[in-house]
Amino acid sequence: MSTLLEQEPVTRVAQRPHTPPAPPAPPAPPSGRPTGRPWPLWLAVFAAIVALAALAFAFLRPTPGAAGSTSAFASAIPTPTAPAVRGEERAQLTAPPMVPRPISRDYATKVLVDLEVVEKTMRMADGVDYTFWTFGGTVPGSFIRVRQGDQVEFRLKNHPSSTVPHNIDLHAVTGPGGGAEATMVVPGHQSTFRFTALNPGLYVYHCAFAPASLHVANGMYGLILVEPAAGMTPVDREYYVMQGDFYTKGAHGEPGLQPFDMRKAIAETPDYVVFNGSVGALTGDNALKARTGETVRLYVGNGGPNLTSSFHVIGEVFDNVYTEGGTLAQHNVQTTSVPPGGAAIVEFRAETPGKLVLVDHALFRAFHKGTVGLMTVEGEPLAGAFGGRVSTGPYTPAPARR
Repeated sequence: MSTLLEQEPVTRVAQRPHTPPAPPAPPAPPSGRPTGRPWPLWLAVFAAIVALAALAFAFLRPTPGAAGSTSAFASAIPTPTAPAVRGEERAQLTAPPMVPRPISRDYATKVLVDLEVVEKTMRMADGVDYTFWTFGGTVPGSFIRVRQGDQVEFRLKNHPSSTVPHNIDLHAVTGPGGGAEATMVVPGHQSTFRFTALNPGLYVYHCAFAPASLHVANGMYGLILVEPAAGMTPVDREYYVMQGDFYTKGAHGEPGLQPFDMRKAIAETPDYVVFNGSVGALTGDNALKARTGETVRLYVGNGGPNLTSSFHVIGEVFDNVYTEGGTLAQHNVQTTSVPPGGAAIVEFRAETPGKLVLVDHALFRAFHKGTVGLMTVEGEPLAGAFGGRVSTGPYTPAPARR
């Protein structure tokens, strides 16, 4: 019912001269035939069914926004509140592929994060070097772990040897530039800002100083995990894996110190697509490790700047995938897409000993540009998971029929 303020205004109808009604027409003489034709029985039944269905739809349709509604776009947008903060602690930062220990406290606190920007020359591939711009001296940058509701005091320091200004945009921050405006620092300076970690999830951070694409292309990205206030399910192993694409003047494998190539970057034709900053970063002695029966959680990010990752582990099925780095899980997933500037959390149980192969399933990138990693699984196989080869021998096709 409309309220008083919602009613339509009453408009006066212009008066017209009165004209008396015409006399009624005389009745038509009887013709001996009925004046109307009755509906067929089937048509009457059909009309009744349609009317009943329309009434049922009108009464049973859920009210928009009502509890239990299954209508599309019905999710409420929460109003976040910052909890009371107790105490203070310094964040544990880790280099990839390691992850800081899980948070055990059940309250929000003030977390101090100190992160240094360093421009340094490191290995891209065997015989190939590149001058990376880094957060914390590694590509990807240091892994940051906080809890939902924590008040984060973030100090960004730009090493005096840097050649350009830098800043940081954390996708977990709800504020101008994700902190970029508050953290712009020239070489030899530092800047501090505060934010509250309101939303749980796995988020990318990166440099956003113009041109941001150049800074990201040189390796300036990493991950920050905001644990839910209720915590996360414990697992046996956690690892940090982040993909990036790199553009060099020389072709793939050309030796020496390779400078950045802007034309290739604009054309989106990388020479290297790698996990954790270099070809083979997760192979050999650096392969990830697990034992059969253990649960594994991978924090997977994509710094880009251009390519979407089709992340897959050959020899495993992801039991849980938290797509887009959010809190909604999908189950029994083979491959998950991770866009540039995005992340995902994947979980699985290792059932069979051997080597699991981490790849971007755009396979020419994997086997020709570098997105290959290994996980070595040791221990006894879980019963029935994998039977191995049963038999082998020659094969002769049957002759074709004429």
